[in-house]
Amino acid sequence: MSNKTEKNAAPAVPQKKKSVTREYIEAIAIAFLLALFIRTFIVQAFKIPSGSMKNTLLIGDHILVTKYSYGLHIPNEIPLTSIQLFPDYVLFLEPPKRYDIIVFKFPGDESRDYIKRVIGLPGETIQIRMQEVYINGEKIADKHARHTQAPDPDNPRDNFPPAGNPPFRIPEGHVFVMGDNRENSLDSRFWGTLDIRKIRGRARRIYWSWEAEPNSCFICGRVRWERIGMAIE
Repeated sequence: MSNKTEKNAAPAVPQKKKSVTREYIEAIAIAFLLALFIRTFIVQAFKIPSGSMKNTLLIGDHILVTKYSYGLHIPNEIPLTSIQLFPDYVLFLEPPKRYDIIVFKFPGDESRDYIKRVIGLPGETIQIRMQEVYINGEKIADKHARHTQAPDPDNPRDNFPPAGNPPFRIPEGHVFVMGDNRENSLDSRFWGTLDIRKIRGRARRIYWSWEAEPNSCFICGRVRWERIGMAIE
């Protein structure tokens, strides 16, 4: 009986072995999709190109930004481009806290990313008089603010809104952001409040820092070892 079973059994079909090239292509594709997922939903790297956040962040700092801090952003762009397919939409949308440092799409040109510190929250009133910031009528002590010039009573940079106007009320769903380097920052004092749906994420940590002179060669500089791994506050 066992002989008949053996005779009637279908011959084994040899399993085709994947080519080395196909295995490499599959591994690269999986790695690419994983990296794209991490970049879209979890963490993204950015480089600091200007001194508007000095001394908290310096030109040449490379930072990690968590993308999930204020909600889950639904991808609305073609990957690795700035081409938008539909308006920004965020699940579980949550406004940032005061003094958080955030990366966001610049309202004047959404293909560019800006980084600033949150100063005013939705529904609050804000007023700046001679460089001092007042939230809901009370002066706040922002230890991160850096001033390099004396207050100027005629400069809108140091007085917002202009003298004679009541405190500015921040619309719901928006925040008021400012750079730490107050006299060298293009922020909400000049272009208005930020829609929180435009926030890309919260700046968390410096993973690399390179100091170089302006317009110098790529290798003409030094690593700021003391800044690598620093938490961003």
